[in-house]
Amino acid sequence: MKIVSRNEELLRDALSRIPQSSSRTSLSSSNKLIRFEDISAAAFKIQCGVQKTPCMYSRLSKQYGMDIYLKKEFLQYTGSVKERGVLYLLTSLPQDQQRKGVIVASDSNFSMAVAYHASELRIPVFVIMSTSTSPARVKTCREYGAMVISYGTTAKDSQTHARRLAQENGYLYLEEEDSAVYLSGLGTVGLELYEQVPKLDAVIFPAGGHCGLLAGSAAALKHLNPHISVIGVESESFPVLQQSLKAGHPIEDQACSNHHFYGDVSGLCFGSNSLQLTGKLVDKVVAVREEDILVSMLRLLEYERATVDAEGAIGLAALVAGKLPELKGKRVAIVICSGNLELRLLQQCIARALTLDNRVCRFSLVLSDSPGDISKLLEILAREEARVLDIKQERTFVTSELFTVEVTCTVETRDKIHTAQLRNALLERYPTAAWTER
Repeated sequence: MKIVSRNEELLRDALSRIPQSSSRTSLSSSNKLIRFEDISAAAFKIQCGVQKTPCMYSRLSKQYGMDIYLKKEFLQYTGSVKERGVLYLLTSLPQDQQRKGVIVASDSNFSMAVAYHASELRIPVFVIMSTSTSPARVKTCREYGAMVISYGTTAKDSQTHARRLAQENGYLYLEEEDSAVYLSGLGTVGLELYEQVPKLDAVIFPAGGHCGLLAGSAAALKHLNPHISVIGVESESFPVLQQSLKAGHPIEDQACSNHHFYGDVSGLCFGSNSLQLTGKLVDKVVAVREEDILVSMLRLLEYERATVDAEGAIGLAALVAGKLPELKGKRVAIVICSGNLELRLLQQCIARALTLDNRVCRFSLVLSDSPGDISKLLEILAREEARVLDIKQERTFVTSELFTVEVTCTVETRDKIHTAQLRNALLERYPTAAWTER
């Protein structure tokens, strides 16, 4: 049965102005109308290959004054929502191309999804990575079953080599784009959200250059209920989507491709299909600071036991930053789309987030170099229930009078209020105490 609504007219109008030519040489970016039936067909076809991830009520709801539901796409096998679009893309390839194989050239979530699902479908898959790629990413793709080749020192070198291998051997060179097939696969998130959370008021998605998830899901949600507010969130450091929407075409001259911390959020705007759909169907796009993303990562780890990367945390960061006050008291879903945070970044991100959240602080003060003075300081810290993380003493390079010692303490507190109480208590006893501002 064909389902028709006035939203199909919006979709058709959104795609009517898309240029016919494309700079992509991998899979032709189809300008066919992305219909609700296409997204439904994708959901049926990939249902046995990807997880129907939970969308759970969050303990963060009370903190931000709204009913928050988290769509946990980081629980997919490769830790990313990109599996949905990739699986539908691969299963839609002609059989002769499936026999020849596919090739990708990056260390992104898209490439890892291609490596895994192509192997599961018994499609030969090759991943070209630069020599600067982290060993963990190389190991993961090999474990998924892909043939991984290290080539070149930059991503551009790897892409050039991949295209040459594709031409010489008949592989299909794949890179993330906004073909109707790929967007339909990503749009299945919108279908599941509508089914899992009744009476939704708004849904928050990661945005940035790779806004296929935002565009595809908006197509599904706006068809099912035009009154659901669809919101995209990107980084203030790389406002690629906002700039592209303002210009009316994808921005191609950004010097921000694949920033190490931000991942796909900092990528170039990759296509007119998703850009036009976003302009027509998305209600709002906001930008957040790096500090807000880091605190959001901390909140998800503490409240949801979820270890996510910047792309996964950026949706919640809009609430952390107070960018969406109109959602107070509403029922809101947030898509946590990626959990591929490298271990070497985890400790650095959490440590910085604790400082930004006013829960780790540092102060210095000068004491008399006599037995018992440091004990008195520790007594104050114990009375104020501050946990000492580190304490250092400096005698040689102290510029104050002789027989004094400069003590620098790093302590952990419960929250911002506790930190203020500790600071007041110390200043009362040590008026010259100096606090290190974050």
